[in-house]
Amino acid sequence: MTTPEKIAIASDHAGREMKDEVADFLRKMGLHVVDMGVNDDTSVDYPDYGVLVARAVSEGEFARGVLVCGTGVGMSILANKFPRVRAALVNNVYTAKMVKEHNNANILVLGGRLLGKGIAEEMVRTWIETKFLGGRHQRRLDKIADIESETMKGAS
Repeated sequence: MTTPEKIAIASDHAGREMKDEVADFLRKMGLHVVDMGVNDDTSVDYPDYGVLVARAVSEGEFARGVLVCGTGVGMSILANKFPRVRAALVNNVYTAKMVKEHNNANILVLGGRLLGKGIAEEMVRTWIETKFLGGRHQRRLDKIADIESETMKGAS
């Protein structure tokens, strides 16, 4: 018997409904979902919740995460500020596949006000089930990691 993969999920108020739907869907897929908020529709600032998932993925507590806000743009900008995070905002199934195959995205970002439940579930399923291709794509990710490392050295 294997332990189900843990996946972190969070949203702001604009993405809360979709976050809850995606969390339920991930549980049905057999994953252990850790919901980091929000839990109601009271207006909040997306960085306050996005940071919880992005930091947890960056530090290796979770291999993957999902973030949802109104358009997904704010959460994706925030998440990509963290080392080792490759957050990808997706709006269709093809992109959900490509961000895993080519970029090994470890955070999937969705726009809660832009997507229907059915397409969101298909994108999440595709991202979860797709394997990273490695090879030339790994070489490119290594270059990004080098740039990230140089940037962090320059910031200190």
